[in-house]
Amino acid sequence: MSAVMETKPVTGDDGTCARGDSDACCAACAAHERARAEAFSGDAESHGHGLSAAAKREIATLAASAALAIAGYVVQAAFTEAAAGPARWTALALFAAAYLLAGYDVLGSAARNIARGKVFDELFLMSIASLGAFAIGAMEEAIGVMIFYKVGEMLQEGAADKSRSSIRSLLAMRPDKARVRRGGDWVECRPEDVAPGDLVLVRPGERVPVDGVVTDGAGAFDTSSMTGESAPRPAGPGAEALSGFIAVEAALTIRAERAASESSAARVVELVENASKAKARTELFITRFARWYTPAVVVGALLVAFAPPLLVPGQRLADWAYRALVMLVISCPCAFVISVPLGYFGGLGGAARRGILIKGASVLDALADAGTVVFDKTGTLTDGSFSVREIAPEDGFSEEDLLGGAVAAETHSNHPLATAIREAWESTGRPRPACDDGSYAEIPGHGAVASVGGSEVLAGGDRLLHLRGVPHECRPATGTEIHVAIAGRYAGRIGVGDSLKPSGRAALDGLRSLGVRRLAMLTGDSAASAERVAAEAGIDEVHHGLLPADKLERLEAILGQEKGRGSVVFVGDGVNDAPVLARADAGIAMGGGSDAAVESADVVLIGGDPSRVAEAISRARRTRRIVAQNIAFALGVKLAFLGLGAVGLAAMWEAVIADVGVALLAVLNSTRALK
Repeated sequence: MSAVMETKPVTGDDGTCARGDSDACCAACAAHERARAEAFSGDAESHGHGLSAAAKREIATLAASAALAIAGYVVQAAFTEAAAGPARWTALALFAAAYLLAGYDVLGSAARNIARGKVFDELFLMSIASLGAFAIGAMEEAIGVMIFYKVGEMLQEGAADKSRSSIRSLLAMRPDKARVRRGGDWVECRPEDVAPGDLVLVRPGERVPVDGVVTDGAGAFDTSSMTGESAPRPAGPGAEALSGFIAVEAALTIRAERAASESSAARVVELVENASKAKARTELFITRFARWYTPAVVVGALLVAFAPPLLVPGQRLADWAYRALVMLVISCPCAFVISVPLGYFGGLGGAARRGILIKGASVLDALADAGTVVFDKTGTLTDGSFSVREIAPEDGFSEEDLLGGAVAAETHSNHPLATAIREAWESTGRPRPACDDGSYAEIPGHGAVASVGGSEVLAGGDRLLHLRGVPHECRPATGTEIHVAIAGRYAGRIGVGDSLKPSGRAALDGLRSLGVRRLAMLTGDSAASAERVAAEAGIDEVHHGLLPADKLERLEAILGQEKGRGSVVFVGDGVNDAPVLARADAGIAMGGGSDAAVESADVVLIGGDPSRVAEAISRARRTRRIVAQNIAFALGVKLAFLGLGAVGLAAMWEAVIADVGVALLAVLNSTRALK
């Protein structure tokens, strides 16, 4: 326990506060993400409203660069040839300042990549092409390509809505306070101030603040956020209580076994942090394209500059070097750097219109490469709420006898399974059976007992039948079951479980139609429940009974098996899914799930409809096709002008006009991704 402990009297209000810091990051391209992480590491905070400080600064920088370029052009044009000397130097200084202001981070990133041995990328090509433009006097083009590049990135960043939030927001899964026994009174303190051995009071609806053991009270724990198990876990003296569990039915007293920093919730946060660090960065399509385009252009320019003077008598090196510089300017990826981000912008915006929020262009590329999709069960493929799925009476009893007896025995219970049984009875429209006055009693961890018309009725688990000595056939459970005994005779069982979402089967069929090769399920639920849902959904590969660390370990195995065969996508909704969502190549969270899952995921499905997973992948692939079309179109035009430039038939301005025209047409094509 810390030396200073904050205490105050219990007020009955849980006083939970929401914490959620958000760190903005650039998603324009893989190389630029690295550059911005280094250049703006201290300034990339998004405050959730309006533009971030980094975005405002970048807009101001581009505006200043454009103003300096215009001033340089005015100075250059305003003076006569007689006074051209000072004016030329002044204009050159203004152009140089404008160029460095717009492109300093591109030049710096290219230099850093060269130092690391990564020479041939789009940043290197932009750097040498723009410097070449300066060398041949085409300074306006050098400045323009840098400004175009920045504008394209900012458009794409805006479409991403907000970047991946800080992992610190996961702390919201832990309560801000704990009620601890101090000197005979219950006082509130921080969970961090709870020491092993302290007694902690957890009221219904509250989260357990630290790991411990129940010492007093009888109720149940909702463990779905931590384990994914849909059925509440009985909680009585001696039961394990992990941080993140939610108490239901009754208040519980828990003896702390571990400090808050060593609790299960803290370990989930640590798992997510480590998973995020281990996650490989997805390279953008344009970055992979630049890997062969850039060296091809550089080698071509070198051949144009040196081959003719060396091989053809009478050819001057200066003439061919000038042509090589013209080729570099023509090859500068101006059309790429504006149309490609706009293609991603359209893809992100079009998906957002359909309730699919994608947190960056690299995520789109990861979705487009999807070859394996792994699902959580509860709340993802199923609706997470209980309903009666099967009524199996024994000989001598009808379905009405069985369900009616269970309803009467569970009349006063607020257990989720009891609620499902009452709802099933109410759907019949018949009056609800009532138990005899004063006869109702709950047996913690077993079930309920009541008297109906003078006959004892039991409703609960198999252990309740053994406890009261009711003869019955013992057989493996096929899911969550409520057993009923009336007047000492076994009346039958009622199967209760969460149901597959209406679009669950269609979601899997849609993924198969897209060519997704492997579909799997990872869940913390029981084997019987997991296999039942998998059979209904059409999933062959099922891994059940998994804790958060187990899920992460299983996903790591799948990632290793699928390496080089496409990206691995995980779909989930709970706190226990947060580490896996962070580690997958693309993590997709259900919008109605936990805050931890939403913050850790790369994609959020607003409506929680699993069929949108296939739609997200389909839209990502369509966006990729549009981006590829833009690149192919721009490349074809550039190759034509490169050929003309190599033989001296293409002047600089014709090449620039052609490049701008290509960019405009590519931009128009990019708008298709919005639809």
